[in-house]
Amino acid sequence: MQTRCALVGMPGSGKSTVGRHLARRLDVPFVDLDQRMESALGTSIRAYFEQHGEDSFRERETALMAEIAAEPGDMVLSTGGGIVLRQPNRAALRDFGHVLYLRASPDEIFKRVRHDKARPLLQVANPLERLRELYAVRDPLYREVAHFTVETGRPSVGTLVNMIIMQLDMAA
Repeated sequence: MQTRCALVGMPGSGKSTVGRHLARRLDVPFVDLDQRMESALGTSIRAYFEQHGEDSFRERETALMAEIAAEPGDMVLSTGGGIVLRQPNRAALRDFGHVLYLRASPDEIFKRVRHDKARPLLQVANPLERLRELYAVRDPLYREVAHFTVETGRPSVGTLVNMIIMQLDMAA
């Protein structure tokens, strides 16, 4: 079974948490794009956004996505929520391996991230409205790039991982 999987979805949809558990179950390395970005940038994503803006961040993110996609071997990759905004990233994801969209509604995401100050795009007067705006733009792009969509609303992390493994087994 191919075990190169990329997880896409909105901020707070569970990509990093589910990705870590999925990698452990599949016995493959876990790569968190946001963590790799922060290492490459030498600062937090939020601080980089504040100093250099979103366009500069997206350029760096695209370069790093290409670098990771070129790495050999199996892995589970957790991406940043905005990775799908650029066409080269969507193409790299489709070529990377199985792409799994962890789908959650803006209301569900808001409940999870409302106190998280590390998310730069949500540091606005009305973060729920901002999530709805981001979702309206990004949901069609996640659907475009994904091989599978997994609803993350109610199930536990273990249940989500089992659902993903079943989908991967059926695709093998």
